[in-house]
Amino acid sequence: MSGKLILVPNTLDFGVESAGTAPDLQDVLPLAVIRTAARLEHWVAENAKTTRAFLKRVDAVAPLARALQAIQIVELPRPQKGAKAPTSNDLAALLAPASQGQDIGLISEAGLPAVADPGAALVQAAHTVGIEVVALSGPSSLLLALAASGLNGQSFAFVGYLPVDAAERGTRIRELEAHSRRFAQTQLMIETPYRNEALLGALLAALSPATRLSVSCGLTLPQGWTRTDSVAAWRAAPGQIAKNIPAVFSLLAA
Repeated sequence: MSGKLILVPNTLDFGVESAGTAPDLQDVLPLAVIRTAARLEHWVAENAKTTRAFLKRVDAVAPLARALQAIQIVELPRPQKGAKAPTSNDLAALLAPASQGQDIGLISEAGLPAVADPGAALVQAAHTVGIEVVALSGPSSLLLALAASGLNGQSFAFVGYLPVDAAERGTRIRELEAHSRRFAQTQLMIETPYRNEALLGALLAALSPATRLSVSCGLTLPQGWTRTDSVAAWRAAPGQIAKNIPAVFSLLAA
């Protein structure tokens, strides 16, 4: 029998653990997920170092099946700019343990694997070669932000990162607002944390006063918060947003 590709959710506190603000693992992940992670001996990850850190947290709750040093962690190929994308053969090689009956864990740096995450290519490769894919339940910053926003959860789109160039970013924001108005669709986006303030400022500058804007910062963290208000109200009291904690931005045009 072949092994399975198991999508193991990660916590959302990536990058803030050293500040002492990370929640207890059991406060974020179901115990069944932690126990599944503890038994897996083969992993595919974006970063081996951070995956080892995750497994140390797992071990504190459910002892690992093997010593951490003996667990195989292979990193997803990440091509440099201008280089070719990983081939199906490259990805199939990462799934080799499954052909020997071993389950493989796929983990993201934060949240659900393969959702706004490069692991989706490995999931596709697994389906192509007939390997069963099992997704485990866990936090997704996008869905948590959408739920907490009060914006339209019946129709929504994740649009990823916006352009860094100010003019291009402003144009893109107005395009998203027009699309949101036409289809009554919530638009969700993210940014590198140190650009949180810049993105918030760009949104407030480009959006119409009646458009509703929601910001969720530090989801699942003790200091996490969500604010949803009209752009006019945001402009009157913009508040502060952390430069070192991930945030999700959502808009719904009136």
